[in-house]
Amino acid sequence: MKTTHLNTTTIDAMFNQLKLSFGGSVVKNAKEYILETNSDIASGKIQGIALAGGISFVEFDMTFPEDVTISISTPNKNPIYFAYCSEGQLEHSFGAGQPTVSLESFQTGIIASPSGDENLLHFKKDKRLKVALITVQTTKQAQNSNKEGLKGKLYKTFYKDEAVENFVYVGSQNLKIAEKIQQINAIKQEGIVKTLLIQGLVHVILALEIQQHTEDLRNEDKQLGTLTTREMEAIREASAYIDKNFDSQISISMLCSDFGISPSKLQEGFKLMHGKTVTDHIRTVRVQKAEDYLKNTDMNISEVVYSIGFSSRSYFSKIFKESYNCSPSEYKMAQRDMPISA
Repeated sequence: MKTTHLNTTTIDAMFNQLKLSFGGSVVKNAKEYILETNSDIASGKIQGIALAGGISFVEFDMTFPEDVTISISTPNKNPIYFAYCSEGQLEHSFGAGQPTVSLESFQTGIIASPSGDENLLHFKKDKRLKVALITVQTTKQAQNSNKEGLKGKLYKTFYKDEAVENFVYVGSQNLKIAEKIQQINAIKQEGIVKTLLIQGLVHVILALEIQQHTEDLRNEDKQLGTLTTREMEAIREASAYIDKNFDSQISISMLCSDFGISPSKLQEGFKLMHGKTVTDHIRTVRVQKAEDYLKNTDMNISEVVYSIGFSSRSYFSKIFKESYNCSPSEYKMAQRDMPISA
């Protein structure tokens, strides 16, 4: 078994240490770091970015030919880690020989170590693991100096009563977080715009993690869902299919057949992931694509309607106005007039 030690609080030093351990090359773009490697030691990609407020976002998409442990320690800090497993199984322990907890696909996890112990992330041999790790650096002073700020609230929530014991929470499966991570990976902008977009989505993920924790505590004795891990993966794949094929004729029966899931489970999953029925989600995706076409292309309204898979221009105009509070033609005209007014 191989152990890699990350003894730092900076993204730059972390990626230098990861490169030394796993090989490959590191590319830095603005504040974002990407390590890609394909060797007999490791294969995959690790990407990370330091954000405002002592927050960092790191995503591992890795496969190792032997069991690997990544040891994370942050001297003089009390970080809180928010983990989300997109694929595979993540195991965590506080130091060697300590009990481990497992995070399955689509599960959330919150880890706090007031005693400053090592956090060990265990990667199993030949098993692809995709996990996102949000780190919020906190200190005791954060609780006292800024009680209404994010750090103060997190410290108060997860370091209760001057706790000295380590804390691990493994939550329910959550498809909404998977959607937000997909949105982070789909960002095409660069530089400060990308950083700001990631920061906004990371804050949403933090909110969803904390909400999940609150709801799980409130509903400890209740059955919150009936979806299996395989069914949740099918929901994620069906959602990705809709994003790529929004202009096609998509039916619930076709999705059920293609992704091996029942209509009731499909609807349950889309309610969990998007807060909408399947039909409503397809319509939302098409309207969002239409807005992009109206804003960034020279297509007329009829061309846009055809391009998103609708046949009725009047129906498209109706649902577009419901979403954007103006007609498609008014929106198109506003985009045309914008450079003039500027």
